[in-house]
Amino acid sequence: VHGLVRDSEGQKMSKSKGNVIAPLDIVAGIALEDLVRKRTTGLMQPRLAPSIEKATRKAFPQGIEPHGTDALRLTFASLATQGADLRFDLARVGGYRNFCNKLWNASRFVLMSLDDGQGQPLDARRLEGPVAPGVADRWIVSRFARTLREVEQAFADYRFDFAATALYEFTWYEFCDWYLELTKPVLQGDGASDEAKRAARRTLVQVLEGLLRAWHPLMPFITEEIWQRAAPLAGTSTGPDATIMTAPWPKGADWTLDASAEADVEWIKAFVLGIRQIRGEMDISPSRKLPVLLENTEDGDRARLSIHAAYLQRLAGLESLRILAPGESPPPSATAVVGAMRVLVPMAGLLDPQAEALRLDKRIAKIRDEIKRASAKLSNDNFVRNAPPEVVEQEKTRIADFERTLASLEGQLQRVRELL
Repeated sequence: VHGLVRDSEGQKMSKSKGNVIAPLDIVAGIALEDLVRKRTTGLMQPRLAPSIEKATRKAFPQGIEPHGTDALRLTFASLATQGADLRFDLARVGGYRNFCNKLWNASRFVLMSLDDGQGQPLDARRLEGPVAPGVADRWIVSRFARTLREVEQAFADYRFDFAATALYEFTWYEFCDWYLELTKPVLQGDGASDEAKRAARRTLVQVLEGLLRAWHPLMPFITEEIWQRAAPLAGTSTGPDATIMTAPWPKGADWTLDASAEADVEWIKAFVLGIRQIRGEMDISPSRKLPVLLENTEDGDRARLSIHAAYLQRLAGLESLRILAPGESPPPSATAVVGAMRVLVPMAGLLDPQAEALRLDKRIAKIRDEIKRASAKLSNDNFVRNAPPEVVEQEKTRIADFERTLASLEGQLQRVRELL
């Protein structure tokens, strides 16, 4: 499935080097003293014990925390590239343990969204009836269909890393980060119909249940645990002895593609991310409602605004939303671009211009110092000649990143100074 496993320094794992990590110690965890004892016992070269102990205490000062089997399996699936060797880094297992927690918490949200208001879960029959799927419901089904097609091809090609990546990105970035948020205006708002709420609940549990079946070959334990709770709600459990192990694979062809819904949600995401970027650049609290002006809107933008305003209000935290009249000049504003449309957040009243200008001046000065230091390294012939190529390239990348940040900050400072 994967190539030779080396340690994080690229060294081949061996008992004599004392750099072996037992899989069960990653799964269940091990205390530092037990790990030291295990690594220094039965050495072919006992004289190496002190150096092995020192290296172990430095690398694992707290021992190894339990990470679980699924996180370890997913790590090696994601590392199963076509290369011969791979470097094993425990931090990566920790990242996939966090992903398992993300999936667990997302599943809890879905199941909590399906209770009857009295803390009792609905059964599949209670989710039957007329439905009116919203754009978010159609989008997530379409994205799941595309993801399953990618995974099927990856498994056919024995590219377990591609399969793991496709499922990971869909689960984290689309299902958890976006779809769960897009369902909240429907499920928690007052304006949605019973048919729309029923559609959202049904889509939530059906996509979750299908996603668990897709993940099962790579993460068998957490998926079985959650599936036992989700499958009865999705109507796919066949009895008390049902198990995800014998459930059918969720074929991509069984889920409906919807290019129109995908285009609409991508537009919503671009709008919301533009507002969030402005908040980050201007240091505006996420809880503060923002007035927003729109300029250079096209027919498609105006149609989407009328249909999807509730999503924008909730996800972007808007106080108001208005399209500028033809010829109307906007006030000094922070700007984001969505296609041809300009999204404007007037800055007056949102911040103290003097304090913000001072803060930006300090950040700009710091960024310029960083650029100066990095440039000095690259202008030093000895550094360029003797440093590893990847280090030199890293410095060039840092300068490019700093220059982009500097340009953004200077533009932001100019807009703030217009308010003084």
